[in-house]
Amino acid sequence: MKMEIKDIEEKKTAYVSVTGPYDQLPELFGEVVGYVMKENLQIIEHPYGIFMNSPLEVAPEELQYEVGIAFIGDANGESRVKIKEIPAHQAVSTVYKGPYGQAAQIYQALIKYADENGYNIAGAVKEIYMNNPMEVSEDELLTEVQFPVMKK
Repeated sequence: MKMEIKDIEEKKTAYVSVTGPYDQLPELFGEVVGYVMKENLQIIEHPYGIFMNSPLEVAPEELQYEVGIAFIGDANGESRVKIKEIPAHQAVSTVYKGPYGQAAQIYQALIKYADENGYNIAGAVKEIYMNNPMEVSEDELLTEVQFPVMKK
């Protein structure tokens, strides 16, 4: 598995922040993508999830996460869908192939890679979902996993 430190460009995202179980994810992705399409915004990246805590540490109803998608265009958000600018930054990154629920197994390898290359983890994990589970089998799912990093 190839790991790297990569430069992430500044981008605008439409997102929803949630506290609760992960079973809401498909509905939330639909809500965010639906908003972006309704506003005629140009999608520039696959949908993502940012996970602030872990199901190994808290109960399902206490999980905190954000789902969103990067776009080009002007929008103000509505109801639960908010808009924000994500500043340019660096991230340690790799692409995982397999079921979504098993992508977390590479988190420690990314953290170790960052440390060995002179970086500290500087935020929550981001998973970018590169293909659609409605179109490919679980074994063919591709997820880019990123942690934001800063030089030590």
